[in-house]
Amino acid sequence: MKRHVIGREGARKFSFDMRMVSGWHVWDMKTILAHTSLWIALGVVPVVSPTPASAADAKLYEMRTYHAAPGKMDAVHARFRDHACRLLKKHGMEAIGFWVPMDEKDGAGATLTWVLQWPDRATREKAWEEFKADPEWKAAFQESEKDGKLVEKADIRFLRPTDFSPPIRSAAAAAPRVFELRTYTAEAGRLEALLARFREHTLKLFERHGMTNVAYWTLAEGEEGADRTLVYMLAHANRDGAKQSFDAFRADPEWQAVKKASEDKAGGSLTIKDGVKSVFMSPTDYSPMR
Repeated sequence: MKRHVIGREGARKFSFDMRMVSGWHVWDMKTILAHTSLWIALGVVPVVSPTPASAADAKLYEMRTYHAAPGKMDAVHARFRDHACRLLKKHGMEAIGFWVPMDEKDGAGATLTWVLQWPDRATREKAWEEFKADPEWKAAFQESEKDGKLVEKADIRFLRPTDFSPPIRSAAAAAPRVFELRTYTAEAGRLEALLARFREHTLKLFERHGMTNVAYWTLAEGEEGADRTLVYMLAHANRDGAKQSFDAFRADPEWQAVKKASEDKAGGSLTIKDGVKSVFMSPTDYSPMR
């Protein structure tokens, strides 16, 4: 790794392996504490920046679904594209992605779902307070709603990543993708069995049949249905590819054996009747994850 020099004007300079940001090194608190003795010995005070939570330290996810007022969906997108996305970053808020449903039954043309990641609830509360109090946001909000409100309703769910979820990264793939948000409602007392089946078998089989595991969550404590809900996201090359992948997955003898064994052990289906919901989504042009 390249060696750089860090320091203030007039401060003692030294060489160290690091990533530079505009001439200043941005450290998180964990790194600061780990190198305290070094800072004291060299007489250097590192700079701490309010950087967004990374995928590695994100313990809480916030899924927000906005239902636009009639005829206002384009204006909702414009407000995010022109103002909100930049101001979210300004206040250390990391949105990993923005998606719109592809089918009318799921709110196509009138619904936007987006996800934020946080290290904890306290950080989330503070960031939202600062965002809402920002004069630039207030001005953009008022200007965008001079002809009426843009969002009629916002549904918010708090999620925890499962222990088997892949790292959730806000990155764009080389080729366009279709995303699928799936929600499972488990039979009472069977969520752990459902999670175990995913952990030990399902993720691997999804990958075998060409599906990309993006994220797996359970609902955070206090959320309605937290003891029986699994929420996850897959990515596919396209809708036809998704169908082909799931057809092959369901026909896989290994999956059929795993499903039977898990249900025999539990005494029945792990999910309630009609307890699997699927929403196909397209990322917006301003979504970090695409």
